[in-house]
Order: sequence, then C-alpha cells, then structure tokens
Amino acid sequence: MRLPTFSRQSATDTPTEERPAAGTSTVAKPDETTTRHFRTPGGAATREQDGGRAKVAPRDTTTTTDSDTTATTLEQDRVREDRVAPAGPKPRASLLATLGLVLGVVGALLVLSGPLLGYGLGVAVLALILSLSGIHATGRRHVAGKSDALLGMVLSLAAIVVGILALTGSLSWLGTDMQPVNTAREWLDAQFVNRF
Repeated sequence: MRLPTFSRQSATDTPTEERPAAGTSTVAKPDETTTRHFRTPGGAATREQDGGRAKVAPRDTTTTTDSDTTATTLEQDRVREDRVAPAGPKPRASLLATLGLVLGVVGALLVLSGPLLGYGLGVAVLALILSLSGIHATGRRHVAGKSDALLGMVLSLAAIVVGILALTGSLSWLGTDMQPVNTAREWLDAQFVNRF
C-alpha cells in the first residue's frame, strides 16, 4: 500500500500567496523517495512482489509442554464462560403450581377431618384445576414448579377419591357424622398412656 507524502513550501520561497489555476494540481506525483511502503502478509504490495499470489505464514511447529496446554485450555474455558450470556430471565416458580399444591394439602386435610368433607371435596377439585394449569404453565421456558404441580395433582386426586368413597358410605371410618380426629386422639392416648 502506498501512502503519498506531501512537502510544504516555506514562507521564504513564495512571498505572496498564489492560487493554482483551475484543473492544475500543486501536489507532486509520488515517487520512490516520497512514498512509504507498508508490507502486510497477503497485502497488495506482497502480492505484487510474489506474482499475484498471497503467501500463507507457516505454522508454528514447536512443541509445547503439558503445563502450557493446560494453561491454554483453562484460559479458553474461562473466556468461553465469560462470553456466555444469560439466555433470559431467571427461572421463577409457577404461581398456579404453588397454589395447586397448597390447596391440595388443604383439601386432603379437610376431607380427612370428617364433618368438613364436602368443603374438602370442593377445595380438592379447585386444587386439581390449578395443578393441571400449573403443569401446563411449567412447560414454558424459565418457569419452574413442575414437581409442585404434580404433587398437588396427586394430593387433590387422592382427596377427591377418598371424599367420594366416604360420601357413598364405602369407608366405615370416615363420614360427615363421624369425628375421625377425636377417634385418632383417643387411639393415640390409649397407645401412649402406659409408656409415659
């Protein structure tokens, strides 16, 4: 690549300022003494000297030690980790999945209470709907809580099945007219009264 250099006229050479006529140039044509050549591998000047073909630099065939290779690999890994940008927002828990789990637990406890069996069935059905919606919501990226939704779905289904069996009279120990909590308390007292 050639870069022309320009020479300045001193003030003593021309006492008055002269303007060149239109179409004439005051810049001297570049020659070998006023032109600086920069040679870069594969550049135009190199190609001119080599007959138009660019030369490829030879590979470095020096052997490296294991410590150099390990240091280079660790450096490359660090650079790769620095370049990795977060793909999106942080994962968040699904509100529907969390509500489905909470209402599934509440529904199961209400069904097992006996007198609140009907309310427990209603809460369990609502928990099942929320848990299914939570499973659908966790299918998107950056939404966590699939295990919460699955656990809420299992609890609500179990509460619905036990509640229906209790209402039809299939379970002798559970019904709206029974007090399973009081019965469980009396049984626990009978088991531990002689031990303490």
